[in-house]
Amino acid sequence: MPLLWMFAGLLVFVTGSMFYVYRLRGNVRYDSFKQYLRKGWPIFSPLNCLLYLFTEPRAQKPIADTARFPELDVIARNWSVIREEALALYRSNAFEDTQSTESAAYYDIGFRTFYKYGWRKFYLRWYGTTHNSAQRLCPRTTRLLEGVSCVNGAMFSVLPAGSKLTRHADPAACSLRYHLGLATPNDDACYINIDGEDYSWRDGETLLFDETYLHYAHNDAEQDRVILMCDVERPTRVVGPVVNFFYKAIMRATLVPNTAEDKRGLANRVFAGLAPVLANTRELKHTHPARYTTIKYCVNATLVVLAGGLLLGACMAVYSLGTALA
Repeated sequence: MPLLWMFAGLLVFVTGSMFYVYRLRGNVRYDSFKQYLRKGWPIFSPLNCLLYLFTEPRAQKPIADTARFPELDVIARNWSVIREEALALYRSNAFEDTQSTESAAYYDIGFRTFYKYGWRKFYLRWYGTTHNSAQRLCPRTTRLLEGVSCVNGAMFSVLPAGSKLTRHADPAACSLRYHLGLATPNDDACYINIDGEDYSWRDGETLLFDETYLHYAHNDAEQDRVILMCDVERPTRVVGPVVNFFYKAIMRATLVPNTAEDKRGLANRVFAGLAPVLANTRELKHTHPARYTTIKYCVNATLVVLAGGLLLGACMAVYSLGTALA
C-alpha cells in the first residue's frame, strides 16, 4: 500500500509540475499548450520542479543578484585578462573553424540548434574536463576557471551583428547561466530578454539567470558580441546534490571538442555518427510524413522513459533519505 500511495503521489506531482511550468511560472507564457509540448521540455518539468522546491532563496528569481554569489567575483575581477584571450581567439578565426562541417566541433548535441542564426562558441571546460585546445590557447582563463568549483562548464560565445537566438528555455534546472561581457556593442540594441525583462550586455559586466525561464537574444547593433558563458551549479539543498551527481555524469558524455586534440564524449560520438541519418530523417518530413511521425514519436517516447526513470530515481532517493531520518 505505501508503494501504491507513492506512485499516486508521483502521478499528481508530475501532472502538477507540468501545469505549474505551463501556466504559473514566470511572467511570460508559451503561445499554446502545443508549443509547450514541442518546445518546453515537459518531460523535465517534474524533475525541474523538484529542484525549484529545494533551490536556495538567492537563486529563486529569473535574474539573480550576482552580489549574493561571491564565489564568482574572481571571474569578474579578471575580465580584462579573459577578454584578451577571447579576442585573440576571435581574431584567429577559431570560432569560424568550429562551425565547419569538417570539424568535430560542429557536432554539438546540446547547442546545435543555436547555429542557425550564426551563433558560435569555443569551449573552455565541460563538466570535469578542461579542453586541451583551451589550455593551449587560453591558459590564464582556464587556470582561473579551474579554481571556481561551482563552474561546471564554460565557453566563449559570439553573437554576430544582425543575428539572434529565438525564444527558448533550457531543459534541465541543474544550473544557472552566467554571462560576462568581454567585447560587446555596449548598446541596448544588443540584448537578451529573460522572462520579459531586457538586459543589454556591457564590457566587464555580469549577468546570472535561470535559463529554464523563457528567454531570447538579439544583436541588432553593428558589432559582434563576445562573452564568457558559464554553467554555474544551482545552489540547492537536500535533493539538488543527488540530482546533480547523476546530471554531471550525463553531461560529461556530451563533451564537444574544439579541435582534434580535444576529447569527445560518448553522446557526441554517437550524435556525429547519426548526423547523416538525422538529416535524412528530416527529409522524410516532406517525402514520407507518416514514417517521419513514427520515428519522432519513438524518439520522444524513449526520452520520456529516460526522464521518468531519472525522476523516479530522485524520488526514491528522497523517500529513502526521509525514511532513514525518521
